[in-house]
Amino acid sequence: MATMDTPLLALTLGDPAGIGPEIALRLLDDPPPGVGLLLLGAPEALARERSQRPGGPLPPLVDDPAELSAGGVGLWRASAPLTALPTLGQIETSAGAACHAWVLQAADLALAGAVDGIVTGPIHKAAWNAAGVDHPGHTEALCARAGAERVLMMLLGGRLRAALATIHVPLRAVPDLLEAERLCADLVLLSREVARAFGPARPRIAVCGLNPHAGEEGLFGSEDAEIIAPAVAAAREAGVDAQGPLPADGCIPAAAVGAYDAVFAMYHDQALPAVKALAQRRGVNVTLGLPFVRTSVDHGTAFDIAGQGVATETSLRAAVETAQQIARNRREFDRALTSGP
Repeated sequence: MATMDTPLLALTLGDPAGIGPEIALRLLDDPPPGVGLLLLGAPEALARERSQRPGGPLPPLVDDPAELSAGGVGLWRASAPLTALPTLGQIETSAGAACHAWVLQAADLALAGAVDGIVTGPIHKAAWNAAGVDHPGHTEALCARAGAERVLMMLLGGRLRAALATIHVPLRAVPDLLEAERLCADLVLLSREVARAFGPARPRIAVCGLNPHAGEEGLFGSEDAEIIAPAVAAAREAGVDAQGPLPADGCIPAAAVGAYDAVFAMYHDQALPAVKALAQRRGVNVTLGLPFVRTSVDHGTAFDIAGQGVATETSLRAAVETAQQIARNRREFDRALTSGP
């Protein structure tokens, strides 16, 4: 059983045609201390990986998450089955359908309180699409499954925590997607969730401008003054310690050395290159706004090296450790909030 000090996390295998099985086994051969892991995936995918490289035994099958002792590891017997074992390194419908089902099963376990959070292995979005999945990725699928009103993607690398106002959209579409009311709501969510997950009661948030030099008084664009600045002002009125819009090339390095508790970037590649440079292969993706903890690796399925035995589990290990930390912090935060002074 999970305890306050030893949370139980559901760990999805990811696409079985990619490096998911390899990095999962590398992690399970040397599991992080102080956390229980319930793996959702196909036994035959793990068996194929283990047959190619020696290591410890495969995790035992578990019928009920409650069977796992504190810090135990098991493979959930009820994991959705593979209709066929996919060829490594290829997009296959069976793999996309199975790993999508594992993600939804993990979410259901978290929603039911059977696990304290979920950690997701790498998926291939084209495989999901081939399987007829409506959602383009983890974040959208989990948001829909949980019925969450609003979620944010946040990436961690070193001391830098960067949340994104827009995610997988063309760069030319970004300005039209920025609305002051939505940005304000995102900042309120970011402030609350960073406080719950990492501890500062009133996180310091740097809000990146969209344009170089945050618009340079309108010289390089009007969006910073007309959209982002009003959003920051409204968020501050709501109690958020937000500063901006600030030039991204200044506030992101400042956040990386601790001047801010989080950065709110306007688009994907505004902050993620810095995150991944600092992460040193230990980057973590965190979904904020879900009713349960969710972290993920910061990389894809790496089809080009699947089956070669050269993948590293460092990002997966960091994702588990981060979920473990967040689960503990959220419990303590919520307990203190309900108990009052």
